[in-house]
Amino acid sequence: MLIISNTVTIDEWELDFSAIRSQGAGGQNVNKVASAIHLRFDIKRSKLPDFYKQRLLNLNDSRLTKEGVIVIKSQSHRTQELNKEEALNRLKELIISATQVQKKRRATKPSRNSQRKRMDSKTKRGQTKALRKNISL
Repeated sequence: MLIISNTVTIDEWELDFSAIRSQGAGGQNVNKVASAIHLRFDIKRSKLPDFYKQRLLNLNDSRLTKEGVIVIKSQSHRTQELNKEEALNRLKELIISATQVQKKRRATKPSRNSQRKRMDSKTKRGQTKALRKNISL
């Protein structure tokens, strides 16, 4: 069971793990052992609250398929257990980040003093560059 918050959990039957061979260099062991993990989580079939489902389905993420399945591949560790744990943590972080509501941005104006400082620095920079010009006699 994966605990997302005090009220939201994901049961083991909702998660589909498959072991695959890791990519990259690894010596003799890499061709024999399937230590990488593919984690598949079907959002529509899950028992997550509707708010969570909507936010996840609206994500613009390459790990989300058109069918509404999140696919996470973990292969950074040498053992299946550690890769499985990392995939679960990444799924949890993805769900939590998708459900956090961003604070509205309030439009503000730059202060008069900051505008004056900006213009002064631009003038000073222009004068410095003007002094670099060739002097024609």
